[in-house]
Amino acid sequence: MPVWAIKWYPPGPDHSDAAVYLAALSDLLTTERSRPMKPGTLATEWNAGSRMSIVQDMTRGTRAAPVHKLTSKGMQTRQRIIVAAADLILALGVAGMTMEDVRGAAGVSSSQIYHYFADKEALVQAVIEYRSETIVGGQEPMLARLDSLAGLREWRDFVVACQRASSGRGGCPIGSLGSELAEIDPRARVAVAAAFRRWEAGIRRGYQAMRDRDELAPGTDPGRLATATLAALQGGLLLAQVQRSTAPLEAALDTVFAHVASLAV
Repeated sequence: MPVWAIKWYPPGPDHSDAAVYLAALSDLLTTERSRPMKPGTLATEWNAGSRMSIVQDMTRGTRAAPVHKLTSKGMQTRQRIIVAAADLILALGVAGMTMEDVRGAAGVSSSQIYHYFADKEALVQAVIEYRSETIVGGQEPMLARLDSLAGLREWRDFVVACQRASSGRGGCPIGSLGSELAEIDPRARVAVAAAFRRWEAGIRRGYQAMRDRDELAPGTDPGRLATATLAALQGGLLLAQVQRSTAPLEAALDTVFAHVASLAV
């Protein structure tokens, strides 16, 4: 787990299953409208170079097995399964992870896994929510202080230090999930997009506060600055992972924050 995933909050999706499924359904219809389909089946996608095939059925959306009034022990077991799956996905990718791998890593039986998760896709969905909570949720106290140049530099130093400690290994788990799943699992793509929107919103609030205090030039768009900052972060993390160096991450964030400083009044 990355060093900067510092805190876990109880999972709580910030969007309804219905909204997510409808968005996924729309994506699938757009992709498949010109191709013949078997009755009841929307799509079977194969990602080149991947071992995972995902089928979405109109009569059965992929979702987690119902979890009602879990005992404390049940909650701990479910969480242990999610954490084990998240670690395996970071190391092997979604395509490389098997439910048998999860069973062994979590120290549970297959029946326990399927008690909480209907299938692999449901477990992956839970992993995305877990990553959103640990990475974005874990940083939210710091994101709340991004309302000054000093706060931005403090966050920059924190992210760079964490990547330096891991030599860039792992990159961004949310970004990795998005790269692997965006073209083969529309529902997962929507969930990853929601995590990025949450991250971007935290950054945007700081820029908005600076503009509201007239500390940024008139006409400054906090939303565009937040998007640019998140894009620089994600690109920097990817290059840091590939190059095993924090130099690209530092360059990307320093350039964005130099631009922000040029807007200060």
